[in-house]
Amino acid sequence: MVEDQNLTNEELITVSLRTARLSSKARRADTAIEIIKDRVARYTKSDRDKIWVDNKVNEDIWKKGRKHIPTKISLKIIKLEDGTTEIILP
Repeated sequence: MVEDQNLTNEELITVSLRTARLSSKARRADTAIEIIKDRVARYTKSDRDKIWVDNKVNEDIWKKGRKHIPTKISLKIIKLEDGTTEIILP
């Protein structure tokens, strides 16, 4: 997957998910994924449609259920030459 394509940029960031707690309890995990995509798109200046979130990141957010999400998450961002951005756990 990552080995096939050339890497252009690799960064570690921490994204705060506290604002997701302002949404309804039934939508907190969904809102957290949207917040992550928005912050990464702004940070890397990439198109939001070309951001790929790894399943491990999704499982980390959902591990305590939809209502009880973590307050922050550390992520590794890999921006590829073709414009695709991958979000994985460090």
